[in-house]
Amino acid sequence: MAKFNFGGFKKPNPGDGPERYVDPSVQIGKHLPKILIVAIILALIYGSIYNVSEQRNAVVTMFGTVVRTDTAGLHFKIPLIQQVHKVDITTQGTSIGYRNNDGEQKGSHAATEDGVMITSDFNLLNIDFYMEYKVSDPVAYLYNSENPEGILENIALASIRSIVSNYTVDEAMTTGKSQIQADVKSTMIKELEKQNIGLQVVNITIQDSRPPTDEINQAFKAVETAKQGADTAKNNALQYQNEQLPAAEAEADKIIQDATAAKEARIAEAEGQVARFNEMYDQYVNAPTVTKRRLFYETMEDILPDLKVIITDGNTQTMLPLDSFTTETAGGTADSTAEQ
Repeated sequence: MAKFNFGGFKKPNPGDGPERYVDPSVQIGKHLPKILIVAIILALIYGSIYNVSEQRNAVVTMFGTVVRTDTAGLHFKIPLIQQVHKVDITTQGTSIGYRNNDGEQKGSHAATEDGVMITSDFNLLNIDFYMEYKVSDPVAYLYNSENPEGILENIALASIRSIVSNYTVDEAMTTGKSQIQADVKSTMIKELEKQNIGLQVVNITIQDSRPPTDEINQAFKAVETAKQGADTAKNNALQYQNEQLPAAEAEADKIIQDATAAKEARIAEAEGQVARFNEMYDQYVNAPTVTKRRLFYETMEDILPDLKVIITDGNTQTMLPLDSFTTETAGGTADSTAEQ
């Protein structure tokens, strides 16, 4: 059997006659059906196998109807009939109320009109949020809405404005941030369940909150400085109170204890005197004369040591105190003894 090259000339073989020219299209035409069949088979095989990465899910449709949803791995489909739509299911992030400035350092951003909110005390406030979300239902994400990201952003803006309007400007700038974030996320979750656009909010955080103009910003800073000063004074007062209160309580306890002890001592003394008087009265009832003399002598023993005693016969014109006389006599005796 003769073999032909694409140049159209037969290679010479021993015993063959002279070379003959053969049209290459004739040979291609003979093998074209086989080539087409092989190409179609390869295309069908290639079109029936597809791979899904871990970051995506694949929605398989047939004649516009969803057949199944495939996760990561190698999968098969009916070629030319079934279509595969891959959806990114990783967490995405977007800014609300500001936009990143291209070409500037990381973290720098410019405010947008979406960030201007009104608070419950009718003040304007620029408040910036960063929202993280992901696809929770690939089928709903593809077919339930034309622009699910746009709907998500509108839901976020509506929820933020509704929640921020319930807080004062001071709360939105300071202590109320965490509660605002929680309320906004809760409101968005409920609204996304109603809309069923296949998106789920993962987290939403406040990046910054500030007054809309520099003058108002300076005024708020002054107010905040005054509040910090008030808090410092309050803390110092509480510290002084905590230092002084225990000492005052201890002093009060000491006074109470001393008064209690004095009261008990006076009561005991009074009770002792009453008991002594009762005993004396019993003795007086039994022997009045003896008891009177005894009381007289005891009284004199208590009084005489503190009195100046003067002895007289009633006719003496000059009275000399007994103690002075005794003192002078003692002094004279001492002098005379010294002279001897």
